[in-house]
Amino acid sequence: MKTTLRYWIMAVFTCSMVSSVFAQQKDVEAIKAVIAKETTSFMNVDYVTWADTWLKVPYAYWSYSDSSATSYVEGWEMLTKTFVEYFKTAKPSKATITNEWQEIRVYGNGAYARFIQRVKDDIDRDETSQMRVLEKTKDGKWKVICVGAIAKYPKE
Repeated sequence: MKTTLRYWIMAVFTCSMVSSVFAQQKDVEAIKAVIAKETTSFMNVDYVTWADTWLKVPYAYWSYSDSSATSYVEGWEMLTKTFVEYFKTAKPSKATITNEWQEIRVYGNGAYARFIQRVKDDIDRDETSQMRVLEKTKDGKWKVICVGAIAKYPKE
């Protein structure tokens, strides 16, 4: 009887571990998709889609640094005000964007992602080291709350 119970407990434990690994992988793929959507919609000057990838919270944060300047914006309200002119006047990009994923960690309803981004188009673009922090909403969707991007300098 004890042996049967022991096997049953081990089977339940193994199943829960396998289930947890598959759930984590599903979250990682969803996180990558949200990040790609956030970047692509920004480059394509699609405000509605870009805004949909963000959690509209006062602690939202965006930052960028390259060889010419460093900038940051705090809070969703300021983010929308800061980029209103961009979304009105910029031209959509036909860039090819690739992300080389360095690390994605899921912590319950929060996640951290770090990657190298390369953009290829007719504009001289920087290679950037980027990170995102995301939160999972009550309906299970991942949303961006923090963007950080630093350009590689000097360019090679």
